[in-house]
Amino acid sequence: MSNPRPNNTNTVAIDSHALGTLNYIRASIEAAGAFAVPGIAGIAMGVVGVIATLVASLPPLSSYWLEIWLIAAMAASGIGVVLVARQPARGFMLYRGPARKFVLSLCPALLAGAVLTGVFWQEGLTTLVPGMWLLLYGCAVLSASMMTSAKMMRLIMLMGALFVVYGLIAFQLPPRWHNYTLGMGFGAMHLLFGILIGRTDRVH
Repeated sequence: MSNPRPNNTNTVAIDSHALGTLNYIRASIEAAGAFAVPGIAGIAMGVVGVIATLVASLPPLSSYWLEIWLIAAMAASGIGVVLVARQPARGFMLYRGPARKFVLSLCPALLAGAVLTGVFWQEGLTTLVPGMWLLLYGCAVLSASMMTSAKMMRLIMLMGALFVVYGLIAFQLPPRWHNYTLGMGFGAMHLLFGILIGRTDRVH
C-alpha cells in the first residue's frame, strides 16, 4: 500500500493559525508590560500649572513665586498619582506592574530636583530653579517613556525632549520671567500633551 500524500492545504492552514497565535501572544505580552498614560492626568496637572502662574503673577504674591510653585508641584504630583491609580478597568495597579515601573522611572530625576531645590534655596540661587525643574522633569519623562505603550511612546518622548530643551533655554531667561517660564512648561505644555495623549488613546 502506498502512503497517502500530505495535504499541503492543511499544513499551510495549521502554520498560519500557529503564526497568528504566536503574534497574538507576543502582542499580549508587550501590552501587559506597557503603561497607557491617561491624558486627563496631563490636563489636570496643566490646569494646576496655569492656576499657579495666575496666582504668582498677582503683585502682592509675586515675591513668593517659588513657594507658590512648590505648593503647585506637590498638588500636581498628588493629582497625577491619583488619576494614574484610577485605572482599574485597564488592569493597572499603581503598586505593581507597568504603572509601578512608570512611576519608579520618574523618581530618580524628580528626587534630584527636590534635593537641588533645597540646595539652591539655601545658597540663594533660586534663579536657577526654573531651568533645573524643567530640565530634570524632561529627563524624568524621557526615562519613563520607555515604560509606555508603543502608540504613546513617541509622543511622551517628544514631550520629555521639549521639556529638556525648554529647561536649557530657561537658564538664559531673566528672573522677571520665571513665573511665566514655569507656566508655559508645567501649565501650557502639560495641557497640550494631555489633550494629544487623550486623543491618541481614544483613536487606538
